[in-house]
Amino acid sequence: MLRFKPSYLLVGLALSGYHLNSTAAGFALFEQGASGLGNAYAGASAVAEDASTIFFNPAGMTYLEGRQIVGALHLIKTNGDFDNKDSTPTGPEGGNLGSLAAIPNLFYKQDINEQLKFGLGISTPFGLKTEYDKNWLGRFQAIKSELKTVNINPSLAWKLNDQWSFGFGVSAMWAQAELTSAVNLGATESSINNKGKDWGFGYNLGAIYQVTPDTRLGLSFRSKVEQHLKGDARSPFTGLNAIPGRTLNTDITADLTLPETLSFSSFSHLNDRWDLLTDVTWTRWSQFKSLSIMRDNGSNTAVGTTQEHWNNTLRYSVGVNYRYTDTIKLRTGVAYDEEAIDNNHRTPRIPGNDRIWLSFGASWQYSPQTKFDVGYAHLFIKEARIHDDQTSLVPSRGLVSGKYDGSADIFSMQFTHQF
Repeated sequence: MLRFKPSYLLVGLALSGYHLNSTAAGFALFEQGASGLGNAYAGASAVAEDASTIFFNPAGMTYLEGRQIVGALHLIKTNGDFDNKDSTPTGPEGGNLGSLAAIPNLFYKQDINEQLKFGLGISTPFGLKTEYDKNWLGRFQAIKSELKTVNINPSLAWKLNDQWSFGFGVSAMWAQAELTSAVNLGATESSINNKGKDWGFGYNLGAIYQVTPDTRLGLSFRSKVEQHLKGDARSPFTGLNAIPGRTLNTDITADLTLPETLSFSSFSHLNDRWDLLTDVTWTRWSQFKSLSIMRDNGSNTAVGTTQEHWNNTLRYSVGVNYRYTDTIKLRTGVAYDEEAIDNNHRTPRIPGNDRIWLSFGASWQYSPQTKFDVGYAHLFIKEARIHDDQTSLVPSRGLVSGKYDGSADIFSMQFTHQF
């Protein structure tokens, strides 16, 4: 069984007390600093407005002077309802599977010399939570699905000349996953809770090219992070556990690959009032083919293997800034975010679909050293149809058939201080 170590506890205390809700494709989270939310994160790899660039493109640190700290908090409210059609067994539809989340970020940047910059980011790049009522009709496939991550990302940036800047960072990512479902034991039912965690490691690269004094292009890449989760499966049912060889309680392992991303952004200062920002981000979700939870002896747990067969995705966004006064900047943006899951492979654990972002925001330069940002986005999520028949794998898991309707609202606040 995996036990908490002091380092795990430190990270848990740093970003504790929240539940994650996926707001981008799959279970990715774009909420990395509030200044970009008002533009739907258009131009994120090129704008280099504050230290949150450490996540999106570390090369952007060369556009920032001195020492800077950024703290942000994102409140995310998701809503989702299942509408049954021909599912077996029949029963309740599961209630609202969304929830309210509070997700913090912290970024710090300082100069080493005129050309070399250092930064440190602590953020949450992936997260998910769906939870149904315990007696819903699809309880043998899923009740609760939750993923938490914390990414610690030290970075360096180097300014080659007035046109080119480059950045590099390493990532130490902690992940914890929890999956629960009901188990049909014939004469009775029980439940099984699978929970595991691990550290994984990756890197990120970035470059910015200053095309003209008013226009720059940004290119950034974040590597995949492979997680080898270890933990345990536990059930409150004691009858089966008392039979040798038939226990539901066991140590488990599960492999999870968090995908790589590639982003191309532009930022253009059109005139004294207006900026134009664009972005295209590619995510390699295709390597998420199945979710398998294995006992230490190599056999499946009661949750077993779920086939996923996800697709690579593209996210497109465009935004504008308007300088209302010397101290107030207004933002807006739209984005189209493809989902990695198609209708043939959607499961109750992650029933997402394509979404459209509509975002607004504002910045207030309170003093030469201090700035406040706020942002709001509403996500219109396309109706998601599901026909997940798992009776051929385990007859008692049944068929979940129908459609999901969902939406999300995000409100973000950010404090930036230069010192």
